[in-house]
Amino acid sequence: MDFEFDEPFIDAHQHFWDLGANPYPWLQGETVPNFRYGDYSALQRNYLPEDLARDTRGHAPAGTVHIEAEWDRADPVAETRWLTQLAQAHGRPTALVAHVALDHGDAPALLAAQAAFPLVRGIRHKPVSAASAEVAQRDLAGSMDDARWRRGYALLQPHGLSFDLQAPWWNLDQAAELARDFPQTLLILNHTGLPADRSPAGLAGWRRALEALAAQPNTAIKISGLGQRGKPWTQAENVPVIRDAIAIFGAGRSLFASNFPVDSLVAGYGTILAGFVAAIADRPAHERRVLLHDNAVRFYRLG
Repeated sequence: MDFEFDEPFIDAHQHFWDLGANPYPWLQGETVPNFRYGDYSALQRNYLPEDLARDTRGHAPAGTVHIEAEWDRADPVAETRWLTQLAQAHGRPTALVAHVALDHGDAPALLAAQAAFPLVRGIRHKPVSAASAEVAQRDLAGSMDDARWRRGYALLQPHGLSFDLQAPWWNLDQAAELARDFPQTLLILNHTGLPADRSPAGLAGWRRALEALAAQPNTAIKISGLGQRGKPWTQAENVPVIRDAIAIFGAGRSLFASNFPVDSLVAGYGTILAGFVAAIADRPAHERRVLLHDNAVRFYRLG
């Protein structure tokens, strides 16, 4: 999409990878079962700062937050080291959310190692979740209910780290309790809570789940990941979802994010940004600035 946009904004969720130099099993031979956008072979190529610059020409972010990109789990600190070098050379990314498996025995040491990097602001570790609302259950090993997982989560606050959560909306009852039980840790929900089911019943369940999470004041939501398998990314499909998410969390706790290059499978960068801008066009200028820029600066401490 040919979209020009010169207001300052932060991209709160993007990824880089160099497949010739670094290990990303999911992009180098392993297959992610039931990947939510279907065939993802188009992602099996390098994606580096110059690629992001190309994709955002005419609407470039003032800063970006890199979210861990499934680097080989044997050495997650190596991803942080490589990204730090990339940032020093290219000015991107601006901040990092690194990976630590919170339920592993080495979590304390790895959290300390990740927190020692100046660009690291938070951690993402995808908890075990159910495949659908119909089979959702509590107390699974590796889930947000797991006592061992929670012990790892408790270590975030002493390091001053936030948590990026990727989980479907039907598991957000666990997330609401997690946020309640650890009120000093900011929990940022990724990809709008994954509202893939756009039926009236699916959207109603998604809204209820977001409302339960948003009731905890130490939570926020990233508006991203709204593509649907086999469908084009359209404002008709997604602007109402964006507006609902912002209405539930409020302008002060909602952020724009692209999820590039993953979401390049469903739309160009300009299409995604233009959709978000359209969704907030009727809001006052100061709220638009907060949604596009200031919340990301505050939550990821970019100032």
